[in-house]
Amino acid sequence: MINKRLLIKNLLAHNDESSFYDKKRQLNLHTKEGKAKFLKHICALSNSNPSNNSYIVVGVEDHDNEIVGDDFFDDSRIQNLVNAYLENPPKIQYENVPFPNLPKDKVVGLVTIKPKHKTSFFKKNIHTILANTVFVRVGSNSMPTEEKIPYSKQNIEAVISIENSSRNSIAHTLDGVIDFMNNRHKDMPSKYKVFKELFVICWAGVPKKIRDTTYLSRVDIELINEQVKLFYSALDVVSISYDHQSFTIVEHVPLGLNDKTSYYPLEQLTIRFFDNGYYKMETQMLFEPPSYNKKMLHHIYNSNVALLNKMQKGIPLSEREEKDLENFSSTLMICYLNGFDDAKRKLVEAKPFLKIQPNATVYLSFKEAMRILRKMKYNVNNA
Repeated sequence: MINKRLLIKNLLAHNDESSFYDKKRQLNLHTKEGKAKFLKHICALSNSNPSNNSYIVVGVEDHDNEIVGDDFFDDSRIQNLVNAYLENPPKIQYENVPFPNLPKDKVVGLVTIKPKHKTSFFKKNIHTILANTVFVRVGSNSMPTEEKIPYSKQNIEAVISIENSSRNSIAHTLDGVIDFMNNRHKDMPSKYKVFKELFVICWAGVPKKIRDTTYLSRVDIELINEQVKLFYSALDVVSISYDHQSFTIVEHVPLGLNDKTSYYPLEQLTIRFFDNGYYKMETQMLFEPPSYNKKMLHHIYNSNVALLNKMQKGIPLSEREEKDLENFSSTLMICYLNGFDDAKRKLVEAKPFLKIQPNATVYLSFKEAMRILRKMKYNVNNA
């Protein structure tokens, strides 16, 4: 079993970016340009590594390898994005890896690209990349090519050596459990559970019992063996259940208008553990958007557009308008889910203005809204 934190350290220590790994300060999958850049690297790394895993490390400064972290990214359907644009798409996995020096809400992203013998290429246009374009790695760069790609085993030995030196140990597991419970989450209740005498999951959160269900807020859940963060949210709440061979997380999101908020199930993640040291993660989308009166929504939508226009023009907001910004993102999301197609574009336009607000909840709410919309988009296989 590979300790992903050790793997990232060993990749960064190996040398600069190479033909089997790349590093990024962050990913931007909100725009066509950001998606195109990500897909270009996936395509190039896959084609240059047909016999071994290749990797992208996210949350690292390019010039000095400083680990600065990025936002928790929990979209398991990122594979659908790859499938939508690449012919012969490789299987990929995105994992969130906590580091001791980073804040609770920051992780290092690890993209693992599985080996595949068939050549990947773009099957449709995206941004400036044309259909049928093929990319390969030339040193640390992803470059287009029109030549036939020869089968290569050049990186097998290096990658296997790095992966073998990143194997987990009992010491790493125990240190991880102690650090999680006694250091990083000493301010809230935390628990752990061992599955199949091998896997250890730790979780922490603030409990709140409603009827017969206990919900957790400010939740952090980690698979300690691999140093992978399974779930993190400062806003949403979850319910947790488990038996001797599985661990299930149901995420709920608070939504509402006019200060009337209800919790809606968003997604269920189930991790199933097996005796052979293997585990499988299954996700199921549960979200059904609440419906509201269109006439009322039209009025609310126009009010939020007016608020955006004031921010874009640099007009100071009133105290009441600054308070309204806390619900700005979730309100536009509700409008979008109720047929206001332009609401999502308005939300993206507002990002730079929401990011600089002194009230941190305003930008957190934006990120949560975009995460939900992204989940729903990928859930229907539409990138």
